[in-house]
Amino acid sequence: MAMAAATAVSLPCCTLVANAVTHRPVVAQCQYSRSISIPKICPFSKLPAFHRAKRCNSLTAVHPTHSTVAASSAQPSVLLVTEPQVEEVKKRLEKEHGHLKSGKNGRDDPALISWFLKDRKLDVDTTVAKLARALKWRSEFGVDQITDEFVAATTAKGAAYLHTHRDKSDRPTIVVVAKKHFPSENSTLETEKLCVALIEKGVDQLPPGKDTLLGIFDLRGFTSKNADWKFIRFLVDVFYEYYPKRLGEVLFIDAPFIFAAGWKAFKPILGKYSQLVRFCSVTEMEEYFTPETIPEDLKS
Repeated sequence: MAMAAATAVSLPCCTLVANAVTHRPVVAQCQYSRSISIPKICPFSKLPAFHRAKRCNSLTAVHPTHSTVAASSAQPSVLLVTEPQVEEVKKRLEKEHGHLKSGKNGRDDPALISWFLKDRKLDVDTTVAKLARALKWRSEFGVDQITDEFVAATTAKGAAYLHTHRDKSDRPTIVVVAKKHFPSENSTLETEKLCVALIEKGVDQLPPGKDTLLGIFDLRGFTSKNADWKFIRFLVDVFYEYYPKRLGEVLFIDAPFIFAAGWKAFKPILGKYSQLVRFCSVTEMEEYFTPETIPEDLKS
């Protein structure tokens, strides 16, 4: 049976009320983002097409419909992108940024447009703006010009590589061996290009239904000569601006005191991205890999 159309009344932030007739709980919806927060006891909270709720100062209480039902902020965000939304972004990019590349990883790539729409919570205007910046960066940085020969030669140094096996969660895994990275001996551009190339290859290897990568920093043997906070800053910017929500988790393996001290000072700069970080020991890698799939560097 179809549900009734949504009705709304103004409520203070995060207030939840019950329908006066049915006494069923209703949900709080943001007037600006249109996202909805459902209480745990709400019978509609089991329905699909959940959107992450935003906290703000202007919410409305609504009776949910099939098209507007969303989960509370504690639920995973699952945004459903529609073909008309993709087409709208594509047309906007062609009209406003027609000089940008087309084709795979270009302004008319449906998969890329869909991912940025999800990142921008289906807001077309902000999707167009962010994706245009990303495409401009790809062109200026020369992402498509990074050759396999360059990647092979650079990864041969052993400082970073894309692991040949995915983890138990089926995530492609990028491994950084900190003790083999010497900022004073390597050009910043070379390090950044290798980073981008590994991300690109990792994203290309994502299996159907999987969206994120695992990053591992092997910090055993780390000294001040290996510290490269400028690169970490670059990494954060790259994942936020150009590969949004592609990094699922970061593992810092056996971090020594000297690293922990630097991390304490750097952590506030990362904001919410610091929540993706887990400090753990090499023996805990069994939580992520089988004995057959664990990276050789991390076999204890």
